[in-house]
Amino acid sequence: MPEPILGEQYASLERQAVALRFGMWLFLASELLLFSGLFVLYAAYRGIYGSDFVSALHHNTLLYGTVNMYVLLTSSFTVALAVAAVRHGRLRTAMLLVMCSAALGVAFLVIKAIEYGVHMREGALPGPYYHFAELPSLGANRFFTLYWVTTGAHALHVAIGVGVLSWIAWRVPRGYYTADYYPKFEIATLYWHFVDVMWLFIWPIYYLV
Repeated sequence: MPEPILGEQYASLERQAVALRFGMWLFLASELLLFSGLFVLYAAYRGIYGSDFVSALHHNTLLYGTVNMYVLLTSSFTVALAVAAVRHGRLRTAMLLVMCSAALGVAFLVIKAIEYGVHMREGALPGPYYHFAELPSLGANRFFTLYWVTTGAHALHVAIGVGVLSWIAWRVPRGYYTADYYPKFEIATLYWHFVDVMWLFIWPIYYLV
């Protein structure tokens, strides 16, 4: 079983764990700035093209977005259970739960790809490629342009998160994490929770409001 590696800049494993967690929170804060900018841009365009945005919302694929919300909420729950399992030394259970979360992430991407296919067939594409006959307005164009940019950025984060979860699932049975020391496992799951929380903001503004 590999021993925890103490970086030369740290006095103890405990301080190293604190630094790792703090570093992840700083990283997530920078990621939040990206999505916050997109949300602010959405709010600005919503103020300008209010009625067009409402019409576009009514034509958006609510079912796909809602199913994906429950997919990600379930994956967040299984990831939280995985952290609890590691804390209690149930490493095989933790590995299976993380693999389940990664599989749900893949399911999210598959559903999103199907949803994108619907938009492509309708012509609800971003920018100059927009040709949705039912909603020919400039405001609808802006709505779906922001929709593609925001959900595309989120899908990229989901894909990265699936890779991270797969990586820690591979490391669990090889003894890289124990009940006594698991900060790298924990910060990887924090990233996945961030991905889930972002969808909780994206879902209402692009499918419900």
